Amino acid sequence: MFETLPHKFSEYEIPVDVRALLLLRKAIEKDLVRTLGDIYNVLKGIVVKDPDMMGPYTKAYYDYFLNIKMHHGDSLSDAILRSETFRKWKEDNLDRMGDDMDVDDMVTKFLDDVHLTHYDIKEVLDGKEIWDKDRGDVEDRDRIESNEEKARRTLDKMADYSDLSLEELLERMKEVMEQQKADHSGGSHWLGTGGISPYGHGGAAKDGLRVGGTGGGKMARKVLNDRKYFPVDLDAIINDNNVDAALASLKGIIEETAQEKLDVPNTIKKGLKRGGLFIPEIKNNQEDKLQVILIIDNGGYSMDAYIRVVQTLFRKMKTRFAHDLETYYFHNTVYDRVFSDAQRSKQVDIDRILKKDPNYRVFFVGDAAMAAYELNGMSVETYRKMKKHFKKIAWLNPEPQRYWAHTFTTMVIKEVIPMFPLSPKGIEDAVQQMNRKKN
Repeated sequence: MFETLPHKFSEYEIPVDVRALLLLRKAIEKDLVRTLGDIYNVLKGIVVKDPDMMGPYTKAYYDYFLNIKMHHGDSLSDAILRSETFRKWKEDNLDRMGDDMDVDDMVTKFLDDVHLTHYDIKEVLDGKEIWDKDRGDVEDRDRIESNEEKARRTLDKMADYSDLSLEELLERMKEVMEQQKADHSGGSHWLGTGGISPYGHGGAAKDGLRVGGTGGGKMARKVLNDRKYFPVDLDAIINDNNVDAALASLKGIIEETAQEKLDVPNTIKKGLKRGGLFIPEIKNNQEDKLQVILIIDNGGYSMDAYIRVVQTLFRKMKTRFAHDLETYYFHNTVYDRVFSDAQRSKQVDIDRILKKDPNYRVFFVGDAAMAAYELNGMSVETYRKMKKHFKKIAWLNPEPQRYWAHTFTTMVIKEVIPMFPLSPKGIEDAVQQMNRKKN
């Protein structure tokens, strides 16, 4: 754990040796470290011996744990605003910020989240008492919380549900799910975020159930990442409400891009320079890099309703998972070229696409419906060449599957390229089909 930390911190002239790593590990084992803020405080106490080290230590911490690099002359705000970490945080926390929140306030809120420790929780509530006063059949009034309410909420309370059994929690959660109609945040009853409900994520519920989202507090008794626990229709064509479920389906194409291995020669070399203090040096061996080609039909009114949400989906994917993503456009069908811009003014020959790495995952997005004469021999041959070159390829169709058989061109394309509904479930099936293929 944290094997590469000594090397990174040495770049900032902060000495971190094996003893420091062992102390940090012991702190984690003794449950003294639950959040990033805890790591900052504990590690600071271990390695910072002089007040002059605080600045370099903080820079090293942001670089190693948050991938926020401060260049010469940068302010901390500049480095944060430039970072991928802040962009991801902002995307995940838009519902907590008002429309009028300025940049400085966002940076402050980001830093509050990064440095939140489990000691910041000032009051521990009795979860059993909350549970006894609640019921599973409460009607969802579908109240929309204002952005102002979300922005000003702070998480300073925790509910302890350790006196309840796992069976009780699961049974009550199913009752609540049957009533839930909308997203909820900050409360103690619904499947939501940022509250003290025993089921949800991003809140403070000891020995509760984490449903979706990411951890951080390490309080959950059980993690339920299965999307059946989310109140969304997985068979519905993707929209603003289920785009995150579709994103979860796309995660299935992520493959390990590197393997960490002990760099023995470098470990020995640097250990000798340190006078016999050997700290493991780690090197990354690149394996399979995730590469995606997205080809969207944006030429007709029938596709207008889906283009923005598709672009949002793959943009989120690019933001959250480091990989190569190339986007191209076409109208109705692909002949011998596609276009690199949404206005379809910059042509890219298909032969150029076919020279790319065959390990690319290729997604066509379109309704595949057009006049029969438009789908000529050149177009069909192009699809065959794409299928032959790119073994992991799929067509995502926003038209309901029951209508596909009524359109001749849809059935022709479907015979060449595997076709799936443009829904979270359809994307999941497409990804599973891709993963079964062998290069």
